[in-house]
Amino acid sequence: MLLALAVSLTASLSATAEQVSSVDLELVLCVDVSSSMSEPEQRLQREGYVNALLDAAVLQSIESGRRGRIAIAYVEWAGPNHQSVLIPWTVLDGPEDAAAFGEVLRAQPIVRGRGTSISGALLAAGKLLAEGPASDRRVIDVSGDGPNNAGLPLQPVRDALIAAGVTINGLAISLHAADTLDSFGPRYVELYYESCVIGGSDAFIVRVDSTAEFAKAIRKKLVNEIAGLSASVQPAAYRIRSRAVIDCVTIGSAPGR
Repeated sequence: MLLALAVSLTASLSATAEQVSSVDLELVLCVDVSSSMSEPEQRLQREGYVNALLDAAVLQSIESGRRGRIAIAYVEWAGPNHQSVLIPWTVLDGPEDAAAFGEVLRAQPIVRGRGTSISGALLAAGKLLAEGPASDRRVIDVSGDGPNNAGLPLQPVRDALIAAGVTINGLAISLHAADTLDSFGPRYVELYYESCVIGGSDAFIVRVDSTAEFAKAIRKKLVNEIAGLSASVQPAAYRIRSRAVIDCVTIGSAPGR
């Protein structure tokens, strides 16, 4: 079943890639709304995306492309049966479009869910990419504060997307890693995303350790994703796989063990 799913996903994305591009980038924002984050924290995260789309640096990165426009979709996710497309494909080619996108997003209620199915989020994003406008680049931007613990195994889904030319970037959220008894450790989410989630051309992660960092981290992340900056010019918040790979299958295994 997993092999058939991977083959189907790769085939559908490859067919889309053969079309003539109409936008510089297809970007799916996959945002974690699992119950491990409080509603106020999730609202701050949501506002981080709304405000980032109004930022001059983000708008400039959109304008810097060959066509000066991107297509963006916004998904909130939790367990394997919780993937909500809050905003379907929307073309942004100026501040008015970005502002309208932000207003629609801000007005949506936050519906939290149980479980963390990164595989489910990536499957939903892959389906959107297969149905979206043709583009030069396809990127999934997935946020999360823990490992895949529900639904399908993560690796076959991730690998199928990468094989189809999709880049997966990560926003690794570690708000409570230092003060909870059941925490995986202060660097676990970052290490897990480095080893098990991100991949593809110039993939990167940004780590968020406090709610005060949401806005800055999201803004920097969007600038780099939209402009398609290479690894050599990423800001300090950019991190690549530079440490020991961790177990991507056994949930809860500590780094290096």
